[in-house]
Amino acid sequence: MPNKKKKRKVPTSKSGAAKTARAAKTASGTKTAARGTDPKRVAAILAKLDEAYPNATCELKHDNAFQLLISTILSAQCTDVRVNQVAETLYKKYPTPEAFAHANPSELEQDIRPTGFFRNKTKSIMGASKAILENFGGEVPRTMEEMLTLPGAARKTANVVLGTAFGIASGIVVDTHVIRISNRLDLTHNEDPKKIEQDLMKVVPKEKWIKFSHQIISHGRRVCIARKPKCVECNLEMICYAKDKTI
Repeated sequence: MPNKKKKRKVPTSKSGAAKTARAAKTASGTKTAARGTDPKRVAAILAKLDEAYPNATCELKHDNAFQLLISTILSAQCTDVRVNQVAETLYKKYPTPEAFAHANPSELEQDIRPTGFFRNKTKSIMGASKAILENFGGEVPRTMEEMLTLPGAARKTANVVLGTAFGIASGIVVDTHVIRISNRLDLTHNEDPKKIEQDLMKVVPKEKWIKFSHQIISHGRRVCIARKPKCVECNLEMICYAKDKTI
């Protein structure tokens, strides 16, 4: 029988290999770098945010780090306005971690019911309160690693508490506003909060992390809303790459 000819391998060009690699990364969930992250452009964005929101801060009312932790847990899928309304009476009834840890679950559920998802939030609040008492001497921990051990405290919650209550910049708060606006401003191409946070931490100076979070959230609530953003009122419009501009 005649020998079978071996198929000759066609060499892949460098550009072809690069395209293949990029396609593989995109397929695996890692997107290419955003084109709007030039340092000068990022500096311009930060300057515009400082101009529009010089005093931006967390809008959840609180007297201490523990109250801020509880309010941040309550703010999931709920407005800060509603949480603040509930908090007016909640912290009078439950003034300490001990009070929350030993609360009647059914009663606490009714106390926080207006914030939604009250059963899960009750479990998180009581669990976090017990962990603070048992593992941290009754004080809210001050590191990301320790914060993440508390029930109900993911990176968003931890960043809110560490940044607002203690002035510790461990990361950038990523909520629905930050997800939407960081994509509209082309600071990231990702939708996953963890990946977005990593993208933003690479381009925003660390000393700006805390304030940047509050400014973007304020901008998302007042101007860059989800539907029909108020682009005519936006001082970032000239350097915004959003495809859904209204002007």
